[in-house]
Amino acid sequence: MNLLEKLQELGLVLPSVSNPGGNYVSVNIRGNIAYVAIQFPIENGTYLFQGRLGNQITTIEGYNAMRLCALNVLAQIDQKIGFDNIIGLNHIDAYFQSDKNWDESPEVVNGASDLFVNILGEKGTHSRAIFGVDALPRDFSVGLTTSFTIKE
Repeated sequence: MNLLEKLQELGLVLPSVSNPGGNYVSVNIRGNIAYVAIQFPIENGTYLFQGRLGNQITTIEGYNAMRLCALNVLAQIDQKIGFDNIIGLNHIDAYFQSDKNWDESPEVVNGASDLFVNILGEKGTHSRAIFGVDALPRDFSVGLTTSFTIKE
């Protein structure tokens, strides 16, 4: 089964690819490593999940926001590299903004981790880092960067 069929089986659709918001590229390839620039919870041009986790955004909504970020990563990969050229996901860096007393970031970041493993299988296993930040652009609750090993 190809990855687009797997997405469809899970009731998911890749969103349209968003353009960079500055002087950078959304996918940068160096050798056989592809770096995907930060992806936010944007669905077909609509900004979603804006606000702070533990305040305007619940943990469950944060999970869904991070899953949407991961779908945006896959959309970038599909358009710029092609799923057939993926050897595996290496690492994800997850960013979040939250209320001072909120501390459920691992559960939120599982939204991305679960999606990658469910869609990519063994190729989706990865290491990760989670960063709480004071603010994200456009008041997004979360953001996600990734790196993949690709065929040369």
